[in-house]
Amino acid sequence: MLADRDLLPAEHLMDAGYPSTANLLACRTQHQVRLIAPMRGDSSRHARTNSTYARTAFTIDFDQQQVTCPQGHHSATWNPTRQDGQDVIVVSFPLSACITCPARTECTRSAQRRRQLTLRPRHLHEALRDARAEQQTDAWKQTYRARAGIEGTIHQATAATGIHQARHTGLGKVDLEHAFAATAVNLIRLHAWWTGTPTQRTRTTHLSRLDLTLAA
Repeated sequence: MLADRDLLPAEHLMDAGYPSTANLLACRTQHQVRLIAPMRGDSSRHARTNSTYARTAFTIDFDQQQVTCPQGHHSATWNPTRQDGQDVIVVSFPLSACITCPARTECTRSAQRRRQLTLRPRHLHEALRDARAEQQTDAWKQTYRARAGIEGTIHQATAATGIHQARHTGLGKVDLEHAFAATAVNLIRLHAWWTGTPTQRTRTTHLSRLDLTLAA
């Protein structure tokens, strides 16, 4: 709808529940919108334990369709396929190299006794790699801090106007209700600005509340 009205933003801040590499690339290529959202990290066993044999330790050569492991062994197969409706590349290392490797038990627990990697196609793999690297920078973190204000606005709208549940049926009526809710939030914030009233409530931890109770 924003594209139809020529109202697309240059940057779109999204929470961690929705971003994907495909969405990131689609926003960039189709709409020229920079999607700013924390991409999920590698959740594999190797990544969780900071293993020397995590996926990032392998050198991937898409041009030669070959992967090199930290021990210097080269992959034996490179098989593009589909898993769960997505294009992937399954890379396998030779059994002859893995079975005699002194690091095999640390590298893989596969019953086949050799390491396999499942990769996304090159454009998705590189986009995810770059996004994960960028979100570690101070500049990215500074930009994403604005998301806290967005979350605060969403909470204020749902808490103050009850917009979480529509009171009427029909798209036209719901659209008008949303407009009224947005107007109400704007008026609440204008009043807070004019009167110098803080719009956020300072949270008090359980420990602090206990300390205050004992002091009283």
